[in-house]
Amino acid sequence: MPRFSIVVPVHNVQGYLRACLESVLDQSYGDFELIVVNDCSPDGSPAIIDEFAARDERVVAVHLPVNGGIGPARNHGAKLARGEYLLFLDSDDSYTPGTLRAISERIEATSRPDIVLFDYARTHWQGSVKRNRDAAVFGAPGPDVFTVAERPDLLDLFTVVWNKAYRLDFYREGGFTFPTGFYEDAVIVYETLWTARTITLVDRVCVYYRQRRQGNAMRTPSREHFEVFAQYERLFRFIEERPDLERWRGFLYDHMADHYLFILRRQDRVPPSARPEFHRRAARDLRAYRPRGHRLAARIPRRSFTLLARAPYVLYALHRAAAVKRAGLRRRYRVWRRRLRRVLLALHRRLVLRRALDPNLAVYSAFAHRGVLGDPAAIHRKAQEIAPHIRGVWVVGKEYVDALPPGIEHVLPGSRAYRKVTARAKYLVNNVNWANDLVKREGAVHIHTHQGTPLKSMGADLLKYPGARRGFSVPKMLWRADRWDYSLVANPHSELVWDRAYPCDFVSLRTGSPRNDCLVRLEPGRRESVREGLGVPDDRTLILYAPTNRDHRQGGYAPTCDLERLVAGLPGDHVLAVRLHPSLARHHERGLELRDLVRRGLLLDVTDEPSVEDLMLASDTLVTDYSSLMFDYAHLDRPIVLHAYDWDTYLAGRGTYFDVTKRPPGHVARDEDELARLFASGAWRDEESARLRAAFRARFCGYDDGRAAERVVRLLMLGEDMAVPTVPAPGVPRDLLARS
Repeated sequence: MPRFSIVVPVHNVQGYLRACLESVLDQSYGDFELIVVNDCSPDGSPAIIDEFAARDERVVAVHLPVNGGIGPARNHGAKLARGEYLLFLDSDDSYTPGTLRAISERIEATSRPDIVLFDYARTHWQGSVKRNRDAAVFGAPGPDVFTVAERPDLLDLFTVVWNKAYRLDFYREGGFTFPTGFYEDAVIVYETLWTARTITLVDRVCVYYRQRRQGNAMRTPSREHFEVFAQYERLFRFIEERPDLERWRGFLYDHMADHYLFILRRQDRVPPSARPEFHRRAARDLRAYRPRGHRLAARIPRRSFTLLARAPYVLYALHRAAAVKRAGLRRRYRVWRRRLRRVLLALHRRLVLRRALDPNLAVYSAFAHRGVLGDPAAIHRKAQEIAPHIRGVWVVGKEYVDALPPGIEHVLPGSRAYRKVTARAKYLVNNVNWANDLVKREGAVHIHTHQGTPLKSMGADLLKYPGARRGFSVPKMLWRADRWDYSLVANPHSELVWDRAYPCDFVSLRTGSPRNDCLVRLEPGRRESVREGLGVPDDRTLILYAPTNRDHRQGGYAPTCDLERLVAGLPGDHVLAVRLHPSLARHHERGLELRDLVRRGLLLDVTDEPSVEDLMLASDTLVTDYSSLMFDYAHLDRPIVLHAYDWDTYLAGRGTYFDVTKRPPGHVARDEDELARLFASGAWRDEESARLRAAFRARFCGYDDGRAAERVVRLLMLGEDMAVPTVPAPGVPRDLLARS
């Protein structure tokens, strides 16, 4: 008996069917049967089903003689199921890698519950992927196994069956069957959740739910939407036959009322000619099924409900028409309000710009206002120490304010306070460009720190790579860079890159990188403190894995390696800590393999750790692909391993200033097996690794002496003399760009 029986109903999906079936057959966990039910599909789907059945004995091909709809097709497949657990997958959706293994392990860990719920992400036709908006429910604290009475919030999740695994004995003993017609999922979802004795959750994205541009029957006006009445009639009858479920009557009534109002509100559900009839049928149900003394849930609009349940359709239609009219007026009001606001902002800006600069005010920002981070943070700390008379104000986005260190003065971007401080500040320090509306005033000093040493193409050099500059204008970026007074330089290579990539009128200042001061001059006890906070003992080897984003991929994410496979190949005393690129902190992929492996205790997810410098200090080695962290990490003189699995693709899509695979800071691996072998054999820290690292340090660590932040403050804020490196360190090529 297989662990899983997966039922896939098929009708008119030839364009998506292969991807769906392959997503199941390519799973690393292979103990399943795949029951594919052809619901008399008129396209090429039947031939595809037979092809897969001939290829893999786990595929069971079923061809129904007549089209009965998705519900009967699922029922037919469920009758044939032989597995321990029953799953349903729609034929235009797909499983993510590792899904079945994650579900199976959760089943074992929770003693075979009746139902396993797992998360999903919506994949849109234009390429974007968005995780379920209720994803937090899956990670909420609570018992591993429970009933729906203990977690009633589960009833508010999207009512679909394809994000659940049902224990087959439970499913058959309950006599659950799909009805015909639309909205069939809700019947099975509620009946099974209400009666399940044990439920568990998998906090992992397991299904890619395809959002088709066209062809979605649920978004096509038709009388088939009248099937919703039969589905709720069945659910209320189900409660009446089971007195122990009476507690759910009020919930079901609220859900029904909300659902009916939603269907009538949408233009893509019931045809206009059928709306009066739908209104009458809905009103009948709302009067007939309302529990005695029941109070509606707060989310249901009272006026709309009353007009639906008690008034004739003409009054409801007038109410909806008025609501649409009011919505249009509100939109026009918002447009005029924005226009007026822009006028007032312009007037306020003119008034503020009349005031003199404050010579003791510095404004800081880092990584598009994400907090007190990077080079600007290092400069701010040093200014507080040696120039305390200079007031420091940070520009921080609203969502990052709660994470600010104590005592940090901040303003929100675009606010009145923001306009005031940025207009009057003598010093403006940032590692990205300031917004377009920031005026560069006479006498103001703009200090641009950059975000590390550049490997990938930047600035004007992006003109050769249209995919890498998707969504922004290089000329406008250079216009913003024209406001720079000083460009901080970490090494001779960076100086050459910034001069060419940003043909603007600024002074290159060979200060070194302020954020690297802590890597050059180690603070006693800091490494040990960070490791303790991460829960990594001193006798463990901590590997920091920090991949960069990919411009050639939608959303910037590209699967970098099979993390589970890598962890399995590491020695037992090695700990893998994964830090995704900051731009991917909210990416749906984080809820896929990474979250699952963290839950199982196989690795650490340190993406949210605010200080990457602390992570570098705590680690024993860095594994990265093309991230600029390699240049910073080299200051620690600890081993670095490059994971260059897609070098040619990255080079073609973004371009680089030199071939890092030919002049690497350490060993180069092309896949996770090679990575694991490097660590299993100890080669990651051998003599060749040290030789490569020494050459890399000679090229890129010439200006950092641990006093970069102090140099910036003394030279630019205090007007003091302080030695600045004027010649490359020994062994540094004069022009790396000319050689690339």
